[in-house]
Amino acid sequence: MRDDRDTSTSRRQFFRSLGGQGALRRPPWSVGDFTDHCTRCNACIERCPEGVLFKGGGGFPEIRFDDAGCSLCGECVEACESHAFEVNGDPFPWRAEVQPGCLAFERIHCQACQDACEWHAIRFPPERGRPPRPRIDSAACTGCGACQAICPSDAIAMVARVPLPAEVRHAR
Repeated sequence: MRDDRDTSTSRRQFFRSLGGQGALRRPPWSVGDFTDHCTRCNACIERCPEGVLFKGGGGFPEIRFDDAGCSLCGECVEACESHAFEVNGDPFPWRAEVQPGCLAFERIHCQACQDACEWHAIRFPPERGRPPRPRIDSAACTGCGACQAICPSDAIAMVARVPLPAEVRHAR
């Protein structure tokens, strides 16, 4: 795989961290005590076909949505021999949220995030007299980051997921 997956920070990641979006992001389906289980062997990083896993602080894997989103393929889970992952429930503890810098809010027609979302969690319902604005279905959003990676104005943030009531969770 790529050799440049180290602790170096991209320019985009650096500026996101200044804006408060730089919170630590673990790979999908990470167990709560991830750092107790993870051996820092990098097997998950090497197996990630999307290239979104990087060696982060302390050598533990982190996910970054600078260039792509997570396809939720499960390759990282299969590669891990230390049981640092558990596939159940939501893959990530966050969801996408559109920020004020969205081009659609400035009356500029852009639907890049909708086009990137294979889960159909982002829609642009028609609006009279203006370009449509994005609406995110929190129940459908996996937090995969595809929308954040593609957004030309960096107007998508990943925010803490509010637990859904059981009846909504089972309807998905």
